[in-house]
Amino acid sequence: MSYTYLVVAIIGELIGTMYLKYSEGFTKLVPTIITIVSYTLCFFFLSKALKEINLSIVYASWSGLGIIAATIFSIFIFKEQINFIGVVGIVLVVIGVILLNLFGTAH
Repeated sequence: MSYTYLVVAIIGELIGTMYLKYSEGFTKLVPTIITIVSYTLCFFFLSKALKEINLSIVYASWSGLGIIAATIFSIFIFKEQINFIGVVGIVLVVIGVILLNLFGTAH
């Protein structure tokens, strides 16, 4: 169940991040409310995941997968661009998250 909580936390973070952009500096009420609710749920479920999963695994997975998904969304939804070095950085994040999940802590 802990990994389900982690996935829900990642989804909440992504929704919050996307609506943070739509809020235009917290000047639009509905996107601002969605941002606040999404981040609140995100941290609630992140705390639930931390009950059974090591902090290093939770944080690396949450932030790493969040960065990757946010980058993909920014490219396809907001039509933002990424250069080759940005792609290399994303690949390194993926490798880091995988390595930490596989070998980063004593099991």
